[in-house]
Amino acid sequence: MDTTKAELVTRTHMQRVSVLLGEAACEMIRRAGRHDLSKLERVELEPLQRMQDVISAEGPAPYGSEEYKRRTGMLGPMLAHHYANNSHHPEHYANGVDGMDLFDLIEMFFDWKAASERGGDSHMHIRAACERFNVSPQVEAIFRNTAERLGYKVE
Repeated sequence: MDTTKAELVTRTHMQRVSVLLGEAACEMIRRAGRHDLSKLERVELEPLQRMQDVISAEGPAPYGSEEYKRRTGMLGPMLAHHYANNSHHPEHYANGVDGMDLFDLIEMFFDWKAASERGGDSHMHIRAACERFNVSPQVEAIFRNTAERLGYKVE
């Protein structure tokens, strides 16, 4: 039995997948380098400083709580600018998460994780976030599976 052709086809496939994964990794590295850069612009940085003053005085607000929603509402135009300039937020797209690509989803997931590490509660609030953004149960399950694989606390 001649396996030379099968081996060649298999190795070619393996190399192609390696190249494609490398390209995807490069895209994620590019995104890591420019994540939330708009927050350093005056239009965003000044309102964020005012919010930080509130957090310093009153402490953090639990994700999804009424206080969280009140504080988010205080940011108004700053958030509109931020969402317009950062595609990893569902608000960037007219159709929310359905407008995102895989890279947006991955960045959003890790943005959620980093946000969960602020304050005293380090749990990722995946269910609340998925409800807020109308994320499908299948994608929510993928987020939960990923968090579990990485050892993240999930509520």
